[in-house]
Amino acid sequence: MGALVVGVTPGLVAAQTILPDPVAGVEDVMGSQAGLDAWLRDFRARALEAGVSAATFDAAMRGVEFSPKVVERDRNQNEFTKTIWDYLDTAVSEDRVALGLKAIEKNRALLERIEAEFGVEKEVVAAVWGLESAYGTYRGDLPVLGSLATLAYEGRRGAFFEAELIAALKIVAGGHVERFTGSWAGASGHTQFMPSSWERFAVDFDGDGKKNLWGDDPADALASTANYLRHWGWTKGQPWGVEVRLPEGFDYDQTTERVVKPVADWQAMGIRTVFGADLPDHGPGSILLPGGHRGAAFLIWPNFQVIEHYNTADAYVVAIGSLSDRLKGGPAIQSGWPRELRALTLEERMELQDRLGRAGFDPGGVDGRMGPKTVAAVKAFQKARSMVPDGYPSLEVLEALR
Repeated sequence: MGALVVGVTPGLVAAQTILPDPVAGVEDVMGSQAGLDAWLRDFRARALEAGVSAATFDAAMRGVEFSPKVVERDRNQNEFTKTIWDYLDTAVSEDRVALGLKAIEKNRALLERIEAEFGVEKEVVAAVWGLESAYGTYRGDLPVLGSLATLAYEGRRGAFFEAELIAALKIVAGGHVERFTGSWAGASGHTQFMPSSWERFAVDFDGDGKKNLWGDDPADALASTANYLRHWGWTKGQPWGVEVRLPEGFDYDQTTERVVKPVADWQAMGIRTVFGADLPDHGPGSILLPGGHRGAAFLIWPNFQVIEHYNTADAYVVAIGSLSDRLKGGPAIQSGWPRELRALTLEERMELQDRLGRAGFDPGGVDGRMGPKTVAAVKAFQKARSMVPDGYPSLEVLEALR
């Protein structure tokens, strides 16, 4: 919460690359080309059993290279964090808004057809496109088959990446892609789909018989993204959230996705939009403080959780929501952020969890991920120390635990 693990390209994050934890006990050593070649010989039988033809496998995997760069990115990804405000400065920059408006205008007819068919607003689809590939200008330059093979062989998440590699080979077998490049973790195309997501959600929107998410024509990719969001329950016309102003004396224990109330209840507590207006009623919602009590506050609705299926980081969801609002002509986030604070490092986040547990506040494990259990533990600790219980895992909280 409040810090984003940065993934694939500068200023961007890959969608749907919410990776499982490394398997305990797997030796943490760098592999080699010889090791990958041996692994591929064994993997071939499993791929064929899964439905990949021998001809496809042999042609696609010939010359696949082991990538130390990919292994390094996998092992070090959690080291690189940004505060939500630093991330939003890039993700929802004026340049990205301006480019998004141009992309919508250029592709207006296509986006309006997608909106009509899938029930997802064109600005939301465009926002995902903007964050994932800068509207198609950067789709990743690493060979997807090589990245997935490297990660499957490397073993720490072997089963996960092996399944993705088989799905990728089926994409190749169907002739859906000519230049199969993407991110270090295998996400690719205009909106950075993992191969398994292509299997489940890709659509042939341009009617050419291919589900091509990688070519210069973004039609299939954008329609597939709308299909993805529709599957997870997108409600057209419901905002992801709205920026709000909290009253003096507000009970910060109420600020979590786990507390859901009718809008009338939040209104009765004195909450208004950041501009002082009555709250719009789009059904029960929650109050979120992704940057702590000194940052912006949002009333969020279920579409927020739909975007979380693309990437669970609060910063990513707020970025998609804010960028889509800007593309609709809405205002930028009005509130300030506590820019004097820095994000905790991975070591500090793990120390925070360890110390919370030792102090009797269960963080749900020591993994460096600031999930709901850790946020709840931080809240409980803050209350016990008469601190503002906003659940924000700050350096101040860590120092108090020390």
